[in-house]
Amino acid sequence: MSVQTLLLDFSVDPARVGDESGQKTVFGQLETILKEYVPNLILAADIKIDGGSLKLLTGKKGTTVSVRMFDRGLVTVNIEYYKEDTEEPLISFKSARVLEGQLKKYITFIKSQAYAPIKRCLFSRYYPTSDERLLEYDIDGVLFDEQSTFQRVQIVHSKSLGNMLVLDDLQNISEADLIYTETLMQRGRESYEGKEIVILGGGDGALLYELLKEKPKFVWMLEIDEMVMRACDTHLRSICGDVLERRKGDNYEIIVEDCMVTVNKFIKENRKVDYIFGDLTDIPISESACGELWEFMITILHASFQILKPSGKFMTHGNGATSRKSLELYEQELEKLKPPVTFTKSKAFVPSFLEDWIFYQISFKSTDNGDA
Repeated sequence: MSVQTLLLDFSVDPARVGDESGQKTVFGQLETILKEYVPNLILAADIKIDGGSLKLLTGKKGTTVSVRMFDRGLVTVNIEYYKEDTEEPLISFKSARVLEGQLKKYITFIKSQAYAPIKRCLFSRYYPTSDERLLEYDIDGVLFDEQSTFQRVQIVHSKSLGNMLVLDDLQNISEADLIYTETLMQRGRESYEGKEIVILGGGDGALLYELLKEKPKFVWMLEIDEMVMRACDTHLRSICGDVLERRKGDNYEIIVEDCMVTVNKFIKENRKVDYIFGDLTDIPISESACGELWEFMITILHASFQILKPSGKFMTHGNGATSRKSLELYEQELEKLKPPVTFTKSKAFVPSFLEDWIFYQISFKSTDNGDA
């Protein structure tokens, strides 16, 4: 079941809707055609507002239609109604396109656009890209939905992507996203055999599961949210195996706490590792490198390089390739690190993100004598 919202946008000569009389004429033409598509449609409210007018109509089974007329030449029509899963749509996208064509022909709109219906349910089918464009997913069910101490944790099912982890209404990883993990770890380009590795975050277990296939000496995974691991262990076994159930093996251990506790412990003990994976928050979308998330990310960077061997690397995901400003800000922060570092970047199309994603490989910059 869902509330279906169809949107139609039109532009007209501003002279035709520049005053109350012109708006009334255009609306009368609109209303005549709309009544052919929405049974029992009646005008419920006619409101004069700054810069135009708003007409509210109601129809069969509580259908509502709002017509917003802007005196600058824009007209929007929003049609909204309730639909059970077994019911035929009152107005389908196909019929909305026909309606668009009739309105355009009858009223001589300059431009028009009908949009596919937005399906507004108790669970979301819509998630944003990194640069805040709205994407519709073929979500057909929710398998897990609970609020942890830290975030809202959901596992939803997509017809094309399989099960998908969603944290605070942002898609994180799906069963179709092996490319994400392999690009993050640079599989085939980095050798993890016999190496010591720290994963900061990584609660879905996918990175740990794939790294263990590379025969490392030992991996510490530091994840703060028990609920994320519980949900993924139940519903994302295809990407995490049984590592989240076992929590500890001959060459790995999952420590459930703030990652900085263990990192600070390593600093105090002067322990060094070969690789650190920053599998925490994405690079924040902002105009400047300030705020709580930036401070957290910079703190992680400074602390991580204190426990990396001179030959070690910090591997992390960045953000969408279209979020250029935030990526530039992150790289500017890397240039400020002491001792200085150098970095390379990789790009991969991640299926559940529906966009290209940037990954970073960061290491100490060599000095003239070859030391970091």
